[in-house]
Amino acid sequence: MKPNENHPLAGTRILVGRARHQAGSLSTSLRSLGASIIEIPFIEIRKPQSFLPLDNALKNIKSYNWLILTSVNGVEAMWERIRKLRLPRTKLKHLKIAAIGPATKKALVKHGLKVKMVPEEYVAESVVKGLKDEVKGKRVVLIRAKVARDVIPEELRAAGAEVDVVEAYETVVPEKSRTRLRALMKQANRRPHVVTFTSSSSAKNFAELLGSGEAGSPQPDWLKAVQFASIGPVTSATLRELGLPVSIEAREFTMGGLIRAIVLACYAQAETVNH
Repeated sequence: MKPNENHPLAGTRILVGRARHQAGSLSTSLRSLGASIIEIPFIEIRKPQSFLPLDNALKNIKSYNWLILTSVNGVEAMWERIRKLRLPRTKLKHLKIAAIGPATKKALVKHGLKVKMVPEEYVAESVVKGLKDEVKGKRVVLIRAKVARDVIPEELRAAGAEVDVVEAYETVVPEKSRTRLRALMKQANRRPHVVTFTSSSSAKNFAELLGSGEAGSPQPDWLKAVQFASIGPVTSATLRELGLPVSIEAREFTMGGLIRAIVLACYAQAETVNH
């Protein structure tokens, strides 16, 4: 069956595992292309145990040269504290700001902040590449999740920067999703054709929710029937480490890139069936 040009994802069940408050835009875009959407969050965003480190960094923001944000969640958490502390936006005016990708940049611009640098590729390594010649002898504050890769702080310190890493939020496994996800995967007539992954955390949590991914654990039979769609190479590497095969990977590491990759995969599948 050839995909409909206006609804290329018609007849395709897609599981969106983003945090509940963030699933909407990806789900809406995929629905508009004809997909049937199932939403079960693999991630829950929680406040950090203490806001003290973030508050201290914001109160002393004048002492920093660069501010780096690696997610929309980080931007929103930071902005909530700026409001609570009643800090005027002018306090951040002197900063050079780096955002890991267009969605993070958009969130910053929405709050009236100018973004100096968005890397060519939306991964930590590319942030480092764009900044390492700019930060020698400078003070950098990186606002991010509690658990994250240390590529940015380690590499920028090696380039001569003084880097403070500040926790703005943490991601946890949403326990309520466990029963729903396991039940869904066991039912062939409801099981998704495609599961989307937008971060390494989402991949790890998915494996944990299913109770798979432990070394030597047998892979369930349904695995062959489901395609895993990854937002980029870092997320893909995590999925493979967990023994989950990556069928679809975005060329541009954004939500739009992920959607385009899923559509292309559906067209390619249709071509294979038709020949």
